Amino acid sequence: MEMSGLNSFFRGKKILITGHSGFKGSWLAHILLGMGSNVAGYSLKPDTEPNLFTVLGLSGRMTNHFADIRNYRKVLSAMKKEKPDIVIHMAAQPLVRPSYDDPVYTYETNLMGTVNVLQAMKEVGGVKAVVMITTDKVYENKETRIPYKEGDELGGHDPYSASKACAEIAIRSYIRSFFSAGTKHETLVASARAGNVLGGGDWSQDRIVPDVVRAIFERNGQVVLRRPEAIRPWQHVLDPLHGYLMLAKGLYERDETLVGAWNFAPKEGSGMSVEELTKKALARIGKGSYVVEREGEKHEMGILMLDAGKARNALGWSPRLGIDQALDWTFEWYKAYYEKEDMVKITDGQIEKFFKG
Repeated sequence: MEMSGLNSFFRGKKILITGHSGFKGSWLAHILLGMGSNVAGYSLKPDTEPNLFTVLGLSGRMTNHFADIRNYRKVLSAMKKEKPDIVIHMAAQPLVRPSYDDPVYTYETNLMGTVNVLQAMKEVGGVKAVVMITTDKVYENKETRIPYKEGDELGGHDPYSASKACAEIAIRSYIRSFFSAGTKHETLVASARAGNVLGGGDWSQDRIVPDVVRAIFERNGQVVLRRPEAIRPWQHVLDPLHGYLMLAKGLYERDETLVGAWNFAPKEGSGMSVEELTKKALARIGKGSYVVEREGEKHEMGILMLDAGKARNALGWSPRLGIDQALDWTFEWYKAYYEKEDMVKITDGQIEKFFKG
């Protein structure tokens, strides 16, 4: 499976993924294992049933450190044991609404978890390239249709968004203080900011596609929309993962111009409302309906768009799937799952098709 020159590069590389048991982490681990990488993961155990980590049989195919990212001693121990060439940090409390319910946990996980990974790499040394995943929600949102660029003001209304903006500041500080020219480390570090991802295998709470899947495939009920008018930059999970891999490769090959923050955004026109996305999803399933039940006490941003011009011009990355293709692939995956097909084969087929595109 040749993957745009990435396959030969990642073959044999030692990769540590934090958050490897989550939705995006499981896709990434599966891709890298297919490329022949030596993959280890540090994460909590999967918190949904079903979950992609189990569906793909990842626990028996890689080294697993199941522990909390807030535990520095265990993060350091895993880093010492694995001595990775490349680290991709994805472990997070990834949801807005739960961040209101437990803001301390959210800040500890997203800020101090990131600091723990950075400090462990500093202590152990030897890591060549690091990609730290934050979110498109790190920007101080002005609620306009003007896409945000990497140099725009950081902020965050809710604890989730603010904790990720804090993580970006910590990453930048570690780059300047410990991982830059004139320091003893040869580690090159970048952060990646991507929008709302779609794709098969996500059963997380408070995400629209999993909400649709549970309501229609599992309960034969109605989809509940909290904020139908909210506009998000939807993209298939393989698009930002492709960007992370390109970024990791460039950093490993010592391209110092890649250090810093990067947006990975979908094709223009992929930003659409939750309600419109739900209608498209139900059309692909061929049944189902939705109802609006607003929840007013927890603020969520209304409009959010990213400018990925830097990734396009400096990295050569561009999204390969538009919103309609992303939804096609997503619901083809779920239909296959609920029809009890071979999901490793289905997943491999989508990966191969994507990288040939």
